[in-house]
Formats: sequence, C-alpha cells, structure tokens
Amino acid sequence: MQKRVKVKPNSKQQKVEEQADGSLTVYLKSPPIDGKANEELIKVLADKFDVPKSYVSIKSGLSSRQKLIEIKTEI
Repeated sequence: MQKRVKVKPNSKQQKVEEQADGSLTVYLKSPPIDGKANEELIKVLADKFDVPKSYVSIKSGLSSRQKLIEIKTEI
C-alpha cells in the first residue's frame, strides 16, 4: 500500500492525522536534520499500521516534506 504523507517536523507533539483524500499529515518532534525526522516517521507509521519498521519505506521525497511512503501489509 502506498500513502502520500505530509511531514511537519519540530512539532510539540507526535500525531498522525488522516485527511479526506486518504493522505496523512504526520507531526514529528524530531528536527529535519541527519535523517532524524525520517527515522521517527518510519517508527510512527509502523506503530500506526501495526507492522515492523522494516515494512515501511520512503519511496520518494526523502528530503522533502511531501513524501510517498510504501507500507507492506502482507506477511
């Protein structure tokens, strides 16, 4: 499954909001430095979709706030 994700780093709290179009807005506490926000994003999405972190990958937008995320749901 692929999801469009908008990332908001340096937020006060960590949360995931689902938008009307099916995309996600993810608020992260980490700063967008040295990949810390991307690591936190993968952890948050793995917890939300109840899959191992290795099942979540960033397909595009590695250094952008708009990302395309792939989540493997079949085991």
